[in-house]
Amino acid sequence: MRHVQDDPRFGPDDAGVAAVRAALALHHRIGIAYSGGVDSATLLALAALELGPTRVVALLGVSPSLAADERTAAHEVASFIGVPVVEVRTHEGDNPAYQRNGPDRCFHCKDELFSRIDDTVVAVHRLDAVAYGENADDAQRPDRPGSRAAAEHRVLRPLADARLDKAAVRRIAHVLELPCADKPAAPCLASRIPHFEEVSPEKLAQVEAAEAGLRSLGFADCRVRHHGDVARIELVPTDIPRATEPGLREQVEDVVRSAGFRFVAVDLAGIQSGAFTLPLVAATRG
Repeated sequence: MRHVQDDPRFGPDDAGVAAVRAALALHHRIGIAYSGGVDSATLLALAALELGPTRVVALLGVSPSLAADERTAAHEVASFIGVPVVEVRTHEGDNPAYQRNGPDRCFHCKDELFSRIDDTVVAVHRLDAVAYGENADDAQRPDRPGSRAAAEHRVLRPLADARLDKAAVRRIAHVLELPCADKPAAPCLASRIPHFEEVSPEKLAQVEAAEAGLRSLGFADCRVRHHGDVARIELVPTDIPRATEPGLREQVEDVVRSAGFRFVAVDLAGIQSGAFTLPLVAATRG
């Protein structure tokens, strides 16, 4: 397996890649907390290039908050990279603090994942380090308490430490020809439930079914926000007019109602990253 420094796809100006490579090279066997998204897949691929795929393990957290198609896609990307996947069953849904769904929900989710990795995976797979795919943009956001959990469990963040932002990570993913290079961001299903409204397996299943239905209609990038009987659909702006076209509008309504919602609304603001969390962060700062 070629090392990154010998890979002609990376030039002398790829200082970020060199920094990630140097951080990874310090370890004999490393586990990557992996979701199949662009950030974690890029980190996984760089680890495989630097250390060789037999010295890297993709650690995929599995719970009701992970959509079935995301789980399948994660396995496909890891197979492309050539790294084995170890599924880590997590039980954050049993934690009352997670169920309460405050702005710190992500902390409890990541704390559960990293605890399970510590307890059951590191020794079995002889890992001397675990890393995750936080990028430099995410490291600057105030609504990412999962980073606190990573720090408490001594989980490495090579991309953020190398100051690689979202755009840089996507560029590297394209250079590596990863199948997920153009994949839209896919936050966990719990992010669709307003803060301080309980997270439950039933709500997560409704969101998953509604979003799967929308994707089957060609809306590849979508969110279904859970407001009780109301499903508030977020789409990319160019898809909003299409969703209201006669014929397709009725199909949108059908797939979302079949997931268990009574009412279907299309949000004219489009997809909003951190739609529920950022207003709370702003309020606490005010």
